Amino acid sequence: MRGKILWLSAKEAWDFLKDKHYAGRKPPISRAFGWEIDGRLVAVCTFGKPASPTLCTGICGEEHSQSVYELNRLCRVDDLNEPLSQFVSACLRRLRTEDWIVVSYSDTGMHHNGYIYQACNFIYTGQTKQRTDKYTENGKHSRHYNNDKQGEYRIVRTAKNRYVYFATINKKLKKEWRSCLNYPILPYPKAENENYILGEFQK
Repeated sequence: MRGKILWLSAKEAWDFLKDKHYAGRKPPISRAFGWEIDGRLVAVCTFGKPASPTLCTGICGEEHSQSVYELNRLCRVDDLNEPLSQFVSACLRRLRTEDWIVVSYSDTGMHHNGYIYQACNFIYTGQTKQRTDKYTENGKHSRHYNNDKQGEYRIVRTAKNRYVYFATINKKLKKEWRSCLNYPILPYPKAENENYILGEFQK
């Protein structure tokens, strides 16, 4: 692949993401990578501990919940012509010494099917259910809910495709994780993707 992979600080990653990614809010960032081509930062990928303990235990059970991390942001500049899957694969290779169970989601509400994750050999485990959640100001996680300010409002959370990747060089551990996976391994979903406009935040 062209260019080089950089380790970024959480601040460096967020400085790139904040005006581009549709989610519009800063995620927890434990590791962050940048893709630099010809001296220009063209893409950023971040990983962090999910806010929900239920999510962590739901993947491979309570025993392995501490190993679960989320690929929570992936964003590029508009004029990048290189396959983004090359960048994600390079990031995952650098995480193999961490022994992480990486989960990521593609949002059906944004017409994303997760083709980048499919190209990186993630396991597809089906969709989350569409639900309504407590409305929070500025798109914050629902754990920041304030009943005095937002008591009467709800927000729709669209269904998301769930992908899992075992980032480890330990074959025995990988086999154990796979045997503990709480979701069925399903065929990859196929449909037409739509790219979101950089800087246009999710409603």
